[in-house]
Amino acid sequence: MDISEQRSGAGEYRPRADAPRYLEIAQDVAAKIAEGIYREGERIYARSALASQYGVSSETARRAVCILVDLGIVASSRGSGVTIASREKAVAYVRQYRDFLSINDLHRQLVEGIQRQQEETRQINELLERLVEKTERFRTSNPFVPYRAQVPPDSPHVGKTLQDLNFWHNTQATVVAIAHDGSLRLSPGPYVTLKAGDVLYYLGSADCVDRVEQLFSAGA
Repeated sequence: MDISEQRSGAGEYRPRADAPRYLEIAQDVAAKIAEGIYREGERIYARSALASQYGVSSETARRAVCILVDLGIVASSRGSGVTIASREKAVAYVRQYRDFLSINDLHRQLVEGIQRQQEETRQINELLERLVEKTERFRTSNPFVPYRAQVPPDSPHVGKTLQDLNFWHNTQATVVAIAHDGSLRLSPGPYVTLKAGDVLYYLGSADCVDRVEQLFSAGA
């Protein structure tokens, strides 16, 4: 983050909403020192004046000064205010703070991305649950919607009748129509001969689907 993003002009302070005020004040003073607005050996604010300038409590101003003192950027003594000690250390602190903000921003973006992904996953799961529920409800309310199965070209059952296969006995499904070469034969009965590619339409419970598949795959 450039210093200009913190201040729009010399001495103009604009606090960030996501950082402690004392930390922002310390960074702002250090940035002024790094820019040469305050020079080494120059005496600046007393804590009370610093608190007034930034519109914060004396305790917040004291904590900001303590950070700068601990970093060797300024020196503070009772009755003498705050004295600029090292521009070099101020520059190093501003760079470190900029990196800190960059890391924080990346972390925030990562957390927000994960939260968005989790929300999207939740919505997808919710839609899937609704789809399954509506499908089951539709199947329950429309018991005469037929299932379909196709006779494979290489099936050993080609040329056999439904009676030969004991179709209902083995599957508990009732064939209501057979489609072949674009024609549809309704109520084919047990003696119809199966041909390769025939599509059988049948009624029954959901369990019968597996039994029909097993019947046509047997001996394949």
